[in-house]
Parts: sequence; C-alpha cells; structure tokens
Amino acid sequence: MSINVKRLAAEKAVEYVMDGMKVGLGTGSTAYWAIRKLGERVKEGLKITAVATSVASEEQARELGIPLVGFGDIGGLDLTIDGADELNQELELIKGGGGALLREKIVARGSTRMIVVADESKAVGTLGKFPLPVEIVPFAWEWTVAELAKLGCTPELRRSGDGLYKTDNGNYIADCRFGAIPSAPKLAESLQNITGVVEHGLFIGIAAVAIIGKKDGSIEVIERKNGK
Repeated sequence: MSINVKRLAAEKAVEYVMDGMKVGLGTGSTAYWAIRKLGERVKEGLKITAVATSVASEEQARELGIPLVGFGDIGGLDLTIDGADELNQELELIKGGGGALLREKIVARGSTRMIVVADESKAVGTLGKFPLPVEIVPFAWEWTVAELAKLGCTPELRRSGDGLYKTDNGNYIADCRFGAIPSAPKLAESLQNITGVVEHGLFIGIAAVAIIGKKDGSIEVIERKNGK
C-alpha cells in the first residue's frame, strides 16, 4: 500500500492547531488534506475560526463545517497552513501553481506563523525548476509580459480551456521560466518594480516551519532560523 505523502505532511501540520486559534486555510492538493483533517477535528470539538485563500478552499471548509469569518471581522491569524510548489532549506518558496498566490501571500503575512506542507519532491537545493507564477493585471498585459522577459525568463500566460486563466481576483498568471534562481530576494525586488505586476510567487521570510512528507513514511521538519 503506497503512502500518501501529501496527506502525511498535512495531517502532521494540523497537530499545531490548538483550541481558540484563528487559522488561515491554504490552497492546493496538499492544503486540501489539511483542511480535511481540520474538519475532522472540528467535528470532534476543536474550536477555531478560519479564513480561506481561495473560493475552492472556502467551499471545502464550509462543507466540512469549519467556521469561517470575514477578513473585516478578524484582526490577524495565529497560524496558516499552506503548500508550496518548491522550497529550499532557507524556507524560501515558490507558490502559485494553484493560481491563488496573491491571496495566499496576504493571508500568510497576516499570520503569526506560516506552516508549509509538502512532499519531498518539492524540496530543492535551488529554486527555479518550477516556473515562477506572476499575477498581472489584464490591461496592457503584453507590455507587462515583455518587461518580465527582460529579467531573463521565458514568460507564458497560463491558459484554461480555450481561453486565458483568470485568478479569483480576475487577473492573469504569467508562468515565468527562469531556470535556477540564485537569489530569490533580488529577483523579488526586480519583479516588484514592474508596473502591471500585482504579486509574484516568491515567498521570502514568510514561512516559519516546513513539514515534508517522505515516501518511506517519515516526516522532516525544517524551522527557519529566527522564524516566527
């Protein structure tokens, strides 16, 4: 019987959730298992309130009976559990494969701690094998994509069916193939300086803990130095 390593990591992360916490719910295939486990714990009596980073995660949480609140009714979060498309030993991340990177970053930055859950294939020595998602406004997107290309990447607008993919915020995603990214902070600064870029998928200095599930059934826990 094969081990579901994503589920293994996600359920370990849920052990960090305590009674009375305000929790951010991530998006994606690994976060799915964390939300599912939280739903089980809520049915067992765990008392939490939560916000979601996507429409899909919100719908899943509602179906499981997890109490959701509006962002205007909550001042901040104790903990967010979310996945990553890539992570290194410094807990620098690439996120956005599921298209929710802007909402995920808002929620993660509004949390005292962010816990990343992933399977071992997502742990890398150097970021960049996974194309970096960059959320851009639809207006004059051709110009924004041209500016992204000047940074040394090959950008490609994400598609959905016969049309362009749109985020829950109504924006486009440019998946940018940089290859190896030697300095995520420098690249992040360059991306932030491009008008038309709403947000990028580099999460730097945000994640405090990574929980990585492995095929042999073990779990590796990485804590960022000076992490929250």
